[in-house]
Amino acid sequence: MKIVQVETIPFAIPYARPLKFASGEVHTADHVLVRVHTDEGLVGTAEAPPRPYTYGETQESIIAVIEKIFTPQLLGMTPLEREAVHERLDRTVGNPAAKAALDMALWDILGQAAGLPVSALLGGYTDRVRVSHMVGFAPAPEMVAEAEHMRSAYGVTTFKVKVGRRPYREDVAACRALREALGPDVELYIDGNRGWTVSESARALREMADLGLTFAEELCPADDVLGRRWLVAQSPVLFIADESATRTGEVTRELLGGSATAISIKTARTGFTASQRILHECEGLGVEVVMGNQIDGQIGTLCSAAFGAAHRASSRHAGELSNFLGMTDDLLTEPLSIENGTLRVREGAGLGIDIDPDKLARYRQDR
Repeated sequence: MKIVQVETIPFAIPYARPLKFASGEVHTADHVLVRVHTDEGLVGTAEAPPRPYTYGETQESIIAVIEKIFTPQLLGMTPLEREAVHERLDRTVGNPAAKAALDMALWDILGQAAGLPVSALLGGYTDRVRVSHMVGFAPAPEMVAEAEHMRSAYGVTTFKVKVGRRPYREDVAACRALREALGPDVELYIDGNRGWTVSESARALREMADLGLTFAEELCPADDVLGRRWLVAQSPVLFIADESATRTGEVTRELLGGSATAISIKTARTGFTASQRILHECEGLGVEVVMGNQIDGQIGTLCSAAFGAAHRASSRHAGELSNFLGMTDDLLTEPLSIENGTLRVREGAGLGIDIDPDKLARYRQDR
């Protein structure tokens, strides 16, 4: 079975409500649908979400690097040659979302060829993942109302609160309002997207010490090496590395250098192959992981859930799998559904991605 074609289809679907955070805000899911075709008729599908404010990728750059650089190197290879595929992809620096989409599309082909779900091939630990919901910047009453709606409508009881505003006390007040409204049984953790300084982070954590936060994520800039180490060393909660740990080498650097004590795994930037390497590295070091979110649509969310459910360590904490609810539409024929605070993995062969052709025709940007 050989790779004979790679499709890149840009599409854009508006968000009903933009997600706002310290490093930017998202109004439209301007993503790239990636399809890898084989000579036996199997087609692997994935989604590449560009995040220019984090990784420098745009919709246009993802299409260009796949079409002009990656596709000529992959044609004629087999989906089983994953190591050789990554050797060729890694000759090009960066472009994590483009590489991740190709990797997941190849796993989709392997699952279809084997007649098994990708989640089963990866590990098959469970068939569902608990869901956490990201609450973006807004006045505190609106943030509380959003969280209460997610709990009552979908059974979600874990919330990742976006912080990083200045003055920082606006975020402290919002977190306190969420704890008071939701009660002690709801799990809260914060994500600063590198928006605070080290001193602001330290003061904010002191003022939130009684809120029972589970994690703190990327509160200050990744290149403030000494400040981050100082902050993590005195933190009462585990510190998640996210944007600062996008590759296996960066994970090693953050953990052994004392700049983080937990890791966010995002299949949208490390696919399944590199995500497994990161997961196994964390398991070997006794470090906890969470399944992060690249503000994915339903396709990307399905991929993240498949990986999260496949392993004990990645299913231990609630995964960030609800952002697709903020989109006005999606491309899947059968939409995802969050029930009782969990998201089930698709049971069919591969990833179970079935694209609605009418929706794709409506939202694609190249015609």
